[in-house]
Amino acid sequence: MASSHSIEVPDGFTLHTENTSHILLSSNEAFLNPVQEFNRDISVACIRTWSDDLNTTKEEKWKRNQEKRLQRGSKKRFKGFHLAVSCVECLIFTGKRRVGEDSELVGGSTEPPETDVAPGGHPRGIEIQYQPYKFTLLEALSATGLRSIRYAKELPHIKYVIANDLSPTAVAAMNRNITINDLVDTTEGVGDPSQPPIIIPGKVRINEGDACSLMYNHREEKNRVDVVDLDPYGTAAPFIDAAVQCVKDEGLLCVTCTDLSVLATTNYPEKCFSNYGGVPVKAEYCHEAASRYFALRLVLHSLSTSAARYGRYITPLLSLSIDFYVRVFVRVATAPLEVKKTLTKTSTIYVCSSCQSFHEQPLGKAVEKKHETTGNSNWSFKTQAGPSVPEKCPECDSVLHVAGPMWSGPLHDPSFIGRMLDHLESNQSNYGTAVRMKGMLTVAKEELPTLFYFTPAKVSSFFHCNTPSLDDVASALLHAGHRISRSHACPGSLKTTATRHDLHDVFRSWVKLHPVKLENISETSPTRRLLAVEPKSIAKFTRHPDSVTASGKVKLVRYQENPTSYWGPGKKSTHNKIDLKRKRKDDEGGSSS
Repeated sequence: MASSHSIEVPDGFTLHTENTSHILLSSNEAFLNPVQEFNRDISVACIRTWSDDLNTTKEEKWKRNQEKRLQRGSKKRFKGFHLAVSCVECLIFTGKRRVGEDSELVGGSTEPPETDVAPGGHPRGIEIQYQPYKFTLLEALSATGLRSIRYAKELPHIKYVIANDLSPTAVAAMNRNITINDLVDTTEGVGDPSQPPIIIPGKVRINEGDACSLMYNHREEKNRVDVVDLDPYGTAAPFIDAAVQCVKDEGLLCVTCTDLSVLATTNYPEKCFSNYGGVPVKAEYCHEAASRYFALRLVLHSLSTSAARYGRYITPLLSLSIDFYVRVFVRVATAPLEVKKTLTKTSTIYVCSSCQSFHEQPLGKAVEKKHETTGNSNWSFKTQAGPSVPEKCPECDSVLHVAGPMWSGPLHDPSFIGRMLDHLESNQSNYGTAVRMKGMLTVAKEELPTLFYFTPAKVSSFFHCNTPSLDDVASALLHAGHRISRSHACPGSLKTTATRHDLHDVFRSWVKLHPVKLENISETSPTRRLLAVEPKSIAKFTRHPDSVTASGKVKLVRYQENPTSYWGPGKKSTHNKIDLKRKRKDDEGGSSS
C-alpha cells in the first residue's frame, strides 16, 4: 500500500492525504472541499454499520436454513454434499463442491480428523461456515474520487465501487488517484504462455458518463447495487428518481444537499417545490445559521415519494444538518403495506408568522383492525379531517403560513446510531473527525422524534423578557411531566414533547419572576397577546436531576467549529462546464482547444 512518503508529486500538483487515502490535486481540476472530511468520515462509519447489520441478518437467515435442512433427515443432500449426520452443531459433510458466495469450506479434507470432536459429540469433518456478504457501491458524482477510494480501502466487506463522473478531466484525476492508492486492475498469469493473462478488476471501477443514465442502467433487479451515494454540488433532486430505483432491497441510499438557500429559506419557494415537492416557511427551526430541520424533512419527503412510485419505501437511519449542507442515510426496501403507510408520515405544517407556533396536519391516517381468532391485522387508510387549526394562530392571533408537504416521521433510528457509536468507540484512530462524530451522533441518538426544536433565546424574544438558561427551561418542562432532548442541528436548542402552549406557559411563569416593561411594547404587538394569557400552572425552575441529557454530561464537540478562515461550501469547479463546452464544439465540428 502506497504511503505519502513514496508518492511522487508532479509539478503543478499538491498531495492531499485523508486517513488511509491520498490524492493529487491540481487547481484547475476536480473540486475537493477538505472541510467535508466529516461528511466522508460519517459516511464510512454509517455504511460500515449498515454492512454489519446486513451480514448479521443474512447470517441468521443462513443458519435457520441449515437447521431446516438438517432437520429434514440425515441422508438428504445439502448444497452438493451428502449429509453424514443430523446434528446442527456438527454440520459434517462428505464429497466435494465449489464454495458459494455465502458459505465456505473450513478444514480442506473430506475425511474427519480422528481426534477432533464437535460440540454435538460427533467427529468434526468439513464444516460449512457463513462467508460475509460482499456489497457493491455506486458513487454517482465522484469528482476527485477521494470518497470512492476511502470506501474501497476502509470498508472491509466491499466488493467494488463504481466511481462515476461526467467530466473527462475528473475521470483523468480519478485514474491518477486510484493508481497512487494501488487500486488499479491487476493481471494474473495462467501458466500457459499461449493464453492471455487474467485481468483482476480493481476495487474502484471508473465510469465516465451521465449519473442518471448510469443508475437507470442498474435499475433492473439483477443489476442493482447495494449502496448509492449522491454528493452533488447543490441539489440532489435530479438524481433521486434514478437512485431509488437502482439500489437493492435493504440497500442504503446516502444523499447530500447543499442548496440550503432553496431548502431552508423562503427566498425561492417555487424552486424548492419543483426540486423537493414542498415548501419551507420562515421560522427558527428552518432558516437560522445552524438549523435545517425543514430541509431534512423536505429531502426525506422527496426520497419517500420518489421511492413510493416504484412500490418502495424508505427508513431513515441517520439524518444530519451539518455546517452548510444536509446529509441523510436511508434504507430502501419493497413492501406494499409500508408504501401505503408513508401517507401517515407526510404532513403539511402551519407555522405562526410571529411566535412560530406550529401545527401538524397529516395527509392521512391508518386504521388497524385485528382479527379476533387469527390475530392478523387488516389496515385501511383514510384521509384526515382538517384544517387542524383556525385561520389565525391560537397563541398570538397572528397569520399562519403553510409549509410542506414534508416527511413527518422519525429522522433517525436510535438503535442504529448506537451501533455506529459502538463501532466508533473501537475505531477512533480511523477517523480524523472522531471527536465531533461522537458528539453529533450522541446528540442525534438522544433526540426525541418530535417535529422541531426551539431555543430559549428565540422564545424569550417573543415575550420581550430576559432569557432563562437552558437548564431553567429544561427543568421547568421536566417538572411539568414533559420529556426533553437536545437537537444536533442547533447549539443551545431543545426538543420537547410539550405543546407550544405548554412551552409558552413556562415563559409566562418566568415573566412573573422577571417582569417585562409593557410600556416598551406596542399595543398591537403579538407579545401583548402572549402575555395576556394566564399560565395554567406555575412552572418550577428548580434544578431537575435529568435537566442535562447524557450528551451534556460529558464534554462533546456537538457542533461545527470553524476549521479554517473562509470555510464553507466553496466555489464550484469549472471543469465540468469547460468539458461540456468542448463536447458541444466537437459534436458541431468545431475546435476543442
